[in-house]
Amino acid sequence: MALMPKRTKHRKVMRGRLKGNASRGQKVSFGDFGLQSLDYGWITGRQIEASRIAANRACGGAAKIWIRIFPHKPVSSKPLETRMGKGKGDVDFWAAAVRPGTVLFELGGVNEDKAKLAFKRVAHKMPIKVRMVRRLPTT
Repeated sequence: MALMPKRTKHRKVMRGRLKGNASRGQKVSFGDFGLQSLDYGWITGRQIEASRIAANRACGGAAKIWIRIFPHKPVSSKPLETRMGKGKGDVDFWAAAVRPGTVLFELGGVNEDKAKLAFKRVAHKMPIKVRMVRRLPTT
């Protein structure tokens, strides 16, 4: 089942524009390793779910996985072969608007090789460029 909000204030929203770097959520906070975005983009609820399953299978269920993004944005589309006008289309899917620097996923409880493999599998599911980052040592 794809991720989507339980309820929203507005059923349909405008597309908006992605600009600037992430101001929040750019540090690995929960796990030992994180997957950080390098591009702008929309990541759909289905892509997030597919990535979660891929990471879980790559780690053999041993890792703790944190998903740091959630698809809050409804993206609407008109049916194919429909004439212009007649209002805005129905909500097609839900997406998370991601900026460069956002940590998308985190892994804990596994070694670096397993985390690299898991994040490589997750990167194939993502529509944007990503990189693996480590948690900074606390002093």
